[in-house]
Amino acid sequence: MASTLQKSLRDSKGARWTALIIVSFMMLCGYYFNDVMAPLKGLLENQLSWSSSEFGIFTGAYGWFNVFLLMLIIGGIILDKMGVRFTGTMAAIFMVVGACFKYWAVTTHLLDGYTLFNIKLQVLGAGLGFAIFGVGVEVAGITVSKTIVKWFKGKELALAMGMEMAMARIGTGIAMFAPLPLANYLKLSTPILLGIVLLCVGMIAFFIYTFQDRKLDKEIAAEAVGEEESFKIKDIVSIFTNRAWWFIAILCVLFYSAVFPFLKYATDLMIQKFHVNPDFAGSIPALLPFGTILLTPFFGNLYDRRGKGASIMVTGSIMLICIHGLFSVPFLEFRWVAVALILTLGVAFSLVPSAMWPSVPKIVPEKQLGTAYSMIFWVQNWGLMGVPMLIGKVLDKFCVVNRVLADGSVQKYDYTLPMLIFTCFGVLALLFAFLLKREDARKGYGLEQPNIKK
Repeated sequence: MASTLQKSLRDSKGARWTALIIVSFMMLCGYYFNDVMAPLKGLLENQLSWSSSEFGIFTGAYGWFNVFLLMLIIGGIILDKMGVRFTGTMAAIFMVVGACFKYWAVTTHLLDGYTLFNIKLQVLGAGLGFAIFGVGVEVAGITVSKTIVKWFKGKELALAMGMEMAMARIGTGIAMFAPLPLANYLKLSTPILLGIVLLCVGMIAFFIYTFQDRKLDKEIAAEAVGEEESFKIKDIVSIFTNRAWWFIAILCVLFYSAVFPFLKYATDLMIQKFHVNPDFAGSIPALLPFGTILLTPFFGNLYDRRGKGASIMVTGSIMLICIHGLFSVPFLEFRWVAVALILTLGVAFSLVPSAMWPSVPKIVPEKQLGTAYSMIFWVQNWGLMGVPMLIGKVLDKFCVVNRVLADGSVQKYDYTLPMLIFTCFGVLALLFAFLLKREDARKGYGLEQPNIKK
């Protein structure tokens, strides 16, 4: 009886792919706002007198509440207990509220001239808003991941997750390309305001999805729903004692720490090292997310049909090492090199997530997925919080050069040392990818096996 009812909606390609598109659009809007300030680093320094260290503090604020107040883990428990509709709606509201607070901090003059712990109150205020937004977008991320598993388990799971990531990367790509021209031709706060509008549209999109999710739940047997949504404290202990889960979590934080914080500084890197016109500097980093739009679903589909998930993660980590290693070479200042490396980074950034996220349901029971994903995101947030602060400090303390170049422009920073730091993250990611592959061989999780059940 239950299986017959399930086939009426979840087994409909149109229904499950429509659900995917709707929830993915919300993540697109979230990822745009997440990265909207990255290309504006130079304007923040020139117009608001922010330093690289303050920019790093603001960027790292994303993880304040997720890391120190355990908001992500709490969000995962709520997800497993209350379900995707309640948790997703809550996350969307957090995103909008945090975004509005960040916009207020950047535009108000009430904080001018005030500092706390030698940090501008404006920076701390914008960071507080970004931290609230960070809770929302990260909880939205785990909610969407569990939603995809709910609709696609045993079907095109990795392809679906790849499509969701591809849509999210569109938001990142727009955030790399559009904000600087908008800020130059209008004003600094315009791209942030646009982000708030997009977040509101994304929230409405999720509200629309909840009707479809409610219909699905009604068509699933009551026992199955109860199993999926139930949560016990011992589930956390079970996850924490799973060695494969730890390998994925550590690989995640290392890999993402070498990509997302890099993107926060990538536009400035293009200006400082590759001497790209500031108006167009964001267009080169924007190639990375746009390149993943096709590749992430492609690699996800490959994993679904051929397997080799652990091997894919090893390959992506090796590529990461090579890319950041070449970025760190001082004399490689040709723009075509920057374009080639960004495009290659896009391939690596498609490989690892396309295999990593669909691998979690293979090592964790479905009823624990919300908590398992939330704890991986929590570990990841340590990197997303700490690495931007580290890079900002390193730039201010060790990398200031202030060289006048032949064309009369001034190179303010030397990015060699930061790129070497990112390279080290890649080396460690490779180590844990190998450890994960070995653990899979020992325990038989099936990470090298296809996802689609025939």
